[in-house]
Amino acid sequence: MSKRPASSVSNPLAEFLRASRARIRPDDVGLPDGGRRRRVPGLRREEVAQLANVSADYLARLEQGRVTSASPEVLDALADALGLDRDGREYLHSIAGPKQRPGFRTQTTSRVDPQTQRLLDSLYEVPAYVFGRRLDILAWNPLAAALFTDYGALPERHRNLVWLTFLDPAYRVLNTDWARAAQECVAYLRMEARNYPSDQRLAELVGTLSVKDADFRTWWGGHLVTGAALRRKIYQHPLVGPLTLDSQQFDVSGKSDQHLVVFTAEPDSSSHEALKLLAQWANTPVA
Repeated sequence: MSKRPASSVSNPLAEFLRASRARIRPDDVGLPDGGRRRRVPGLRREEVAQLANVSADYLARLEQGRVTSASPEVLDALADALGLDRDGREYLHSIAGPKQRPGFRTQTTSRVDPQTQRLLDSLYEVPAYVFGRRLDILAWNPLAAALFTDYGALPERHRNLVWLTFLDPAYRVLNTDWARAAQECVAYLRMEARNYPSDQRLAELVGTLSVKDADFRTWWGGHLVTGAALRRKIYQHPLVGPLTLDSQQFDVSGKSDQHLVVFTAEPDSSSHEALKLLAQWANTPVA
């Protein structure tokens, strides 16, 4: 029997609650496991309801999709019971709060302003790119192309961080800790998906990756979420060797769905010198 592609958005609240409950072990929250093997992983529904001080029937209706919103107080209680971090708590409120985020029209293309491209081109010694919805790569500077891939040589539909991470062999080899980087990518895409529940291209991307890659299918079904954060990345570049870089993300002014990412190395480190060499190889002027 063929597997059905995972849907990008069916009932995010119900799915997120079930997945979050399945990740928690009884001893994580001070509950006895009874010494018997559980039929399902994680906490029982009744245990979460007890920890959150809500009725098991109400939690069942939430998990079954019969209730699609809850009060902020109930959401906070559930977040505490499920041990959600800041990103998980924000995600829970955004998909289940009384005030839902408005839907957005699906855009077939997105372009950066000339000023943003000029900023990218002025960053001589740091790789930088701008991504938009679905983690589509919209613009980049020469050093980013030299470090990651020649985005301009790719079909537009493949200029996507998630697609490249899972389906491009060279992109996969570049990441020293590919599994961690890939899970972060999936978790960030899940966080972004809440804003665009009717985005057909997002649904197609998730469906394609779910069919083509088992890891993506598993991690997407796990409903992990993460937001923007300062992250340390370790790469193994075929020309300049190992690189340890810190990535930072910034919102592009006036563009709610465009984000600038820059990668920097510690001053006077081997990674800093390697970036300079890579910039020279890419014919990028070095300040």
